[in-house]
Amino acid sequence: MSFWVYILRCADGSYYTGQTDNLEKRIAEHTTGAITSCYTFNRRPLHLVFSQDFPTREEAIASEQQIKGWSRKKKEAMMRGDWAEVSRLAKSRSAVPPESRDAVRPEPVEGRLPVDGPESSVRPSTSSGRTEGE
Repeated sequence: MSFWVYILRCADGSYYTGQTDNLEKRIAEHTTGAITSCYTFNRRPLHLVFSQDFPTREEAIASEQQIKGWSRKKKEAMMRGDWAEVSRLAKSRSAVPPESRDAVRPEPVEGRLPVDGPESSVRPSTSSGRTEGE
């Protein structure tokens, strides 16, 4: 069984990062608004912009939490596969004292894959990137 971390870009431009053991089902739930209390409910349509599979739930949860702590720029660099920029942003962020950093909030990320159209598809990623929006 695989476990997934995914990032959605919401209609308002924000990013939402989540994890699941059934990516297609979870994306469908977001798209249809099946969970009215979810951050994405009033932010549809949504676009899947990143997904990464993991062998264990613990690894997926750890990745999700790490991504949720990243800046928007760092998440977007990861989604582009620009690992040099991810590394650069990690170094520049570590120079800022924790009390000066913005609070972490769940947000979705820009996407290449529409979740709500006929062209919608879920593609697993084999890179071990992590992302979430500011």
